[in-house]
Amino acid sequence: MAEQPVEPQIEALVDEREMRTIYSNFFRMFTASEELILEFCFNMPNPNPAAAGKQQVLIKVADRVIMSYPTAKRLANSLGQLVKRYEQQFGEVGAAPGTRK
Repeated sequence: MAEQPVEPQIEALVDEREMRTIYSNFFRMFTASEELILEFCFNMPNPNPAAAGKQQVLIKVADRVIMSYPTAKRLANSLGQLVKRYEQQFGEVGAAPGTRK
């Protein structure tokens, strides 16, 4: 009986020493032929409005992530599964900020 080759075990070491934590309630996406550019932003009322009587919002770009399309697809699938599990437990989430059906 022939022995099956053993696949090498890979241990992933995660370095979180320089990790930042931000809150994001807004995002922007840009595309290029080989990658996707995703910006995480914070949307808030403008603390120094230029025009009196005109409501403005300030969108502060906090971080930009550039990733390949295969990585973006894995991220999209993972986020979809995460939201699906959340909705199964707590109910459907609306797409508008602060809404839940």
